[in-house]
Amino acid sequence: MPEKKVVSIEDRIPKLKQVRKKKANRRLIQYLSVLFLLISIVVYLQSPLSHVSKVEIEGDRFINEEEIRELSGVTSTANIWQVDPAEVEEKVSQHSQVMDVKVNRDLPSTIVVEVEEAERIGYIQSDGQFQPILENGEKIDSSEQLPGGDAPILKGFNESTYLEEMSKQLNDIPKSISSLISEVHYTPDDENPYLITLYMNDGYEVQASIRTFAEKITAYPSIVSQIEEGERGIIHIDVGAYFEAYPESEDDEESAEGESGEEEDDSEE
Repeated sequence: MPEKKVVSIEDRIPKLKQVRKKKANRRLIQYLSVLFLLISIVVYLQSPLSHVSKVEIEGDRFINEEEIRELSGVTSTANIWQVDPAEVEEKVSQHSQVMDVKVNRDLPSTIVVEVEEAERIGYIQSDGQFQPILENGEKIDSSEQLPGGDAPILKGFNESTYLEEMSKQLNDIPKSISSLISEVHYTPDDENPYLITLYMNDGYEVQASIRTFAEKITAYPSIVSQIEEGERGIIHIDVGAYFEAYPESEDDEESAEGESGEEEDDSEE
């Protein structure tokens, strides 16, 4: 058997010391790194670098950005880590036109406020001005010279009950359908206090009932596709669904009679 090489304790001690020294150095570096990191964090938190430099507003279309910033309560002196997103969301959501809001930190110094505005489903005309109507039926205090073309004009809705119901119905229809509507007039009769008349952008007139409007107006494109080109009239969807052509005017009748008379004269010659 080969003899085992024996290492004396004297030879091993320097190596053990070297290993222990390396471990001690590693620990010291780790401790110093953690200490440096903690000091850096404290300095950062106490310095202007941790202050909010910008409040970005996203998703706004009609609401003024400054209104949202004021509601948020976030200023340039606020520490970004002391800003409570939930608290800011609660403040901004108090705006009548805000349906939902999310607040996030965008390091190193930006607060992002993302809002979801209430849809404008119509405009009420009053004294030459147009007041936007939100999807919850509320009227916005501010008035505009002209509507933005993003929603129909509502006329004759003087009672809030019918206005709120109409608002709900308009909010339930697809955007592709609402974009076809130019005006909605409240035109009740003795039999139906919910009767409305719609004037469409393609020239047709529609009679409907507020209570079944959202359900039945979706058939409008299909009904129009079956009407002869150039023919105009009223599409009834209040009871059933049918098309009623406009009666020919007297001028049209006289014109037609004149043309027929000329044809007869030509034939006699």
